[in-house]
Amino acid sequence: MSVTGRGDAASKKSSLMNLTELHKKLIAAARADVPVDHVPYAFEKRVSALLASRVAPHALDAWVTGLWRAAVSCVGVAMVCGMLALFTSSSASASSDDLSQNLDSTLMASIDQTDQSQ
Repeated sequence: MSVTGRGDAASKKSSLMNLTELHKKLIAAARADVPVDHVPYAFEKRVSALLASRVAPHALDAWVTGLWRAAVSCVGVAMVCGMLALFTSSSASASSDDLSQNLDSTLMASIDQTDQSQ
């Protein structure tokens, strides 16, 4: 029995407790408190009506709600990324060469150097 929050062993205070004495006191207190037989008027009908009025949630309702929220946020992120790519590519193409051309020339330069060395 762990009395402390993260310890594997029980704390030192648990060894000071007398469990049999504690058990006797709890049983005596429970026997001394006599339950009342009085039930409020129409209690059963009110509880039954309350239970009947509540709709039981389906097992997947929480998942469906979460997935729809995630889908909406993903569409928003995709739109922002698309607009960012569209606007940055149009302003960057006016000032520099096409990225595909730069990549092609870089890869071909390494191939050309290996051909010349042979």
